[in-house]
Amino acid sequence: MKEASLNDMVRGWFVGNFEPVLIRTGDLEIAVKEYKKGDYEEAHYHKIAEEITVVVYGRVRMRGKEYGKGDIIIIEPGDVTDFEALEDTACTVVKYPGALNDKYREGEQDA
Repeated sequence: MKEASLNDMVRGWFVGNFEPVLIRTGDLEIAVKEYKKGDYEEAHYHKIAEEITVVVYGRVRMRGKEYGKGDIIIIEPGDVTDFEALEDTACTVVKYPGALNDKYREGEQDA
């Protein structure tokens, strides 16, 4: 049996094609992310990856809609979303396929 800690991972990502990681793969990325009330991520989208967010506990707002414990939000390529933690929150996030550098701000044009 091996042991590890989310505290040693970058922003909670523990599966993917980055370092440190527990399982190195480009097929998908998995994280457990913790947020404090008021944490906010600007509107963005992915061109390649589908992103699945599971609210483990807490409440969040994404594109004006509120979600809570047990809600699953599927963000398909091209869908634009922002993220605000309405209270202390934990989410499990899965990106499929793994796609480094696939996060674009709303309105950002192709390079």
